[in-house]
Amino acid sequence: MKSNHFLVFIVCILISCKNNSQSKSDNTPSSEIENLHFSTVDFTKVKGKIENYSKEFDLYNDAYLSIVFNLDKPLIQSLQELAPSLSEEELLSKGNFQFSYIIDEKIIYIENLNTGAGPKTRKTEKLRQVIPLVAPERINFWGWYMWQRFMKINGGLDAFTEGNHTLSIEVRPYLKGDVLKVGSLLAKGNIAVKVPKIVIDESLVPVQKIQPNSGWEISKANFNNNKIEALNRKIAEGRFNDINGIVVIKDDELLIEEYFNGATRDSLHNTRSVGKSFASTILGIAIEDKFIKDENTLLKDFYDLKSYKNYSAKKDAVTLKSLLTMSSGFLGDDWDDESPGTEDKMQSTDNWVKFALDLPMHKDKIIGKDYNYFTAGVGLLGDIIHQSVPDGLVSYADKKLFTPLSITNYKWFYTPQNVAYTGGGIELRAIDFAKYGQLYKNKGLWNGKQILTEEWVEKSLAKQVSQSYAGIEDGYYGYLFWNNIYKVNGINYEVSFCAGNGGNKILVFKDIPFVVVITASAYGKPGARIDVDKMMTDYILPAILEKQ
Repeated sequence: MKSNHFLVFIVCILISCKNNSQSKSDNTPSSEIENLHFSTVDFTKVKGKIENYSKEFDLYNDAYLSIVFNLDKPLIQSLQELAPSLSEEELLSKGNFQFSYIIDEKIIYIENLNTGAGPKTRKTEKLRQVIPLVAPERINFWGWYMWQRFMKINGGLDAFTEGNHTLSIEVRPYLKGDVLKVGSLLAKGNIAVKVPKIVIDESLVPVQKIQPNSGWEISKANFNNNKIEALNRKIAEGRFNDINGIVVIKDDELLIEEYFNGATRDSLHNTRSVGKSFASTILGIAIEDKFIKDENTLLKDFYDLKSYKNYSAKKDAVTLKSLLTMSSGFLGDDWDDESPGTEDKMQSTDNWVKFALDLPMHKDKIIGKDYNYFTAGVGLLGDIIHQSVPDGLVSYADKKLFTPLSITNYKWFYTPQNVAYTGGGIELRAIDFAKYGQLYKNKGLWNGKQILTEEWVEKSLAKQVSQSYAGIEDGYYGYLFWNNIYKVNGINYEVSFCAGNGGNKILVFKDIPFVVVITASAYGKPGARIDVDKMMTDYILPAILEKQ
């Protein structure tokens, strides 16, 4: 739900991480010049006219940080030196500033700033550059996002251990064509960074004892307590934002159950787009019950498409399967704020089905092949189920899914037409989300009853459509499930999963006997999902794969 701004940020992460890997080898820390200055003044009050520079920055107590440097010539001239034959327009479409972040003389992160960052005048006219990096609240400025990428995603936080450090920032021009070209050093400066000890409640560190009456058999398997305690410490320190729950199931038994930040076993968690996967589940059940023929059924069998705006013959070819795989060809993409079919735009209207069906089709996208993250299409699936099954979607889901799983405490989010919204927002307890994940691990079987057909589970978790997700190259999407590989100690572990804004995931592993649920409420915060991946690769998987 309302996740497109976060997803746009993820796309920026992909670009910057790719640039990072391409350009690191071109640079080593330089001592040529010292003309970049740091300031900890409140830049919102001085409106960019920063004159007081700082020699020290307290990482957790100073609210503001900016950098200021003066160029000898506008950036565009430095870009022209890299490619004299290109026009100004071509240079600006291929290049910008490159920032190197160096802690204690070690390069931690290099970002080739997105070519769209900053107004044209900053690159063609301005010599004095004032770039805010740190503020108490998120600001709509590319420097703030760059700092977040450096700190939360690309090693900054982990490099700033307790004690005293030196942060250096170097600025160069870069140009990306067939190869990456990086120009001479334009600016460099450093600042002493003080990292005070984070005082936490030490009672939050030990592994939490599983309380009775969980509804699960308690696993007697061992795991590495030290790894989980190290993770708990990081959560208590705020290294991983707003984590609410962690549940690990091994061989259909409860191995780990922990809650944080005021959450308890009985807390309902809004896992945002994790709820999309439930649309796939209920549709599969409805198909098995013959209320819907199959996933190849056409959208036009449920709606008079000619009565909506932007009708085309291509729209007649949209299938339920293409909605399940985010490949329907509608002109809707939550990862693009400029798209006419984002979830935010849909939720500002009073009829979400009409909004989706009024959208035009993309001229070039191939139905069933080309991926676009299209939440409005998942909402259509919910409406189709609602009109097809007895007594509507909510009653049917309760009878066919939640009651067999003994899930009684849950909450739907609703459309303006009072239909359960399958685009996201359903709330369950973390331990009940684990039941949902285990249902897929069991290939649709629960307590001896086949709730979902094994064939539907296989289709749902399969690699149906090629896509990229949060840094995963050559990734795939199933029936409203993602696919990924976690690498631990050089070994790959395949996983299918549901994902939602804020760091929410239900992970179903293919070849190892685990289901993992992480609930979090870091909605819209940079790196929330990537933080959860780091929790998995650095702490949770090592803990449950290695015995103490």
